[in-house]
Amino acid sequence: MTEQRVIAIANQKGGVGKTTTSVNLGASIAERSFRVVVVDLDPQGNASTGLGIDYHNLDTSIYEVLVHDAPIEDCIEPTSYRNLFVVPSKLELAGADVELVTAFNRERKLQRALESIKEDFDFILIDCPPSLGLITVNALTAASEVVVPIQCEFYALEGLGQLMRNVKLVKDNLNPVLEVTSIVLTMFDPRTKLSQDVVAQVREHFGDLVCQTVIPRTVKLSEAPSFGQSILTFDPTSRGAVAYRELAEEVINVNKT
Repeated sequence: MTEQRVIAIANQKGGVGKTTTSVNLGASIAERSFRVVVVDLDPQGNASTGLGIDYHNLDTSIYEVLVHDAPIEDCIEPTSYRNLFVVPSKLELAGADVELVTAFNRERKLQRALESIKEDFDFILIDCPPSLGLITVNALTAASEVVVPIQCEFYALEGLGQLMRNVKLVKDNLNPVLEVTSIVLTMFDPRTKLSQDVVAQVREHFGDLVCQTVIPRTVKLSEAPSFGQSILTFDPTSRGAVAYRELAEEVINVNKT
C-alpha cells in the first residue's frame, strides 16, 4: 500500500451498524496484514469495548486529543488482534461539540491530530457518532473516504440525503478530496420481502456505490461486542464473519473516483 487511507464510517441515524462495521471491518482488514487503527468518535465508546478496551480506566482518550490537544499517539491502545489498534472514546466526548465551539480551527482538530500517526497505519477507520455535529464534521474533514452503513429496514433512505448534503458541504468548504466510496447494506434478513425491497431500492438509487457484500442480521454479530471481540474471533466461520471478510476485500480494492 503506497498511500494510507482514512475512512469515516458515518450515518447520522443510530442503530444502522456503524460500530459493528468499524470493529469487524477493521479486524478483517487487519487480518489481511494491513496495519489498522479504529478511532472511536462515539461518546458511548462501543467500538472501544467491542475491541476489548475498558475505557473507564484510561487517562487519555480521543476526548483529550480533540479538546485539550493531547498527542493522539499517547492514547493508541493495542487490541488482542495482530495489526489492529484503537483510539478509545469515553463519555466526556458527549460535551465536546459544545467545548469546541470557540476553538481555533475547530473542524480540523482530528485532521491535525492524525498527521502524526499517518505513517504508522495503512488504514484509519473513524467510527462516527449518530449525529451531524462538530465531531462528525471533524471526521469528515480528516477522512478522504466515507463508508455509509444502511440498515435493510423501512426507513433506510430517510436522512441519507441530509448526510450526502453534509458530505458535499464538507467537500466544498473544508476537504476537497472527500468522497462517499461505499454504501454497505446491513441487518439483511433474506426471509423478509422488506429486506429484499430495500436492497433493490438502495442499489437503484446509488448503483455502483453499493457494495456487493450484504451484512446479515445475526445473533452472533449482536453478541460478539459484549465479549469484547470481533466476529472473526467470536465465531470465525459464521455468516457475519464471512460477510465482513468479503466486505474488507471490497473496501481494500475500492476505486476512489
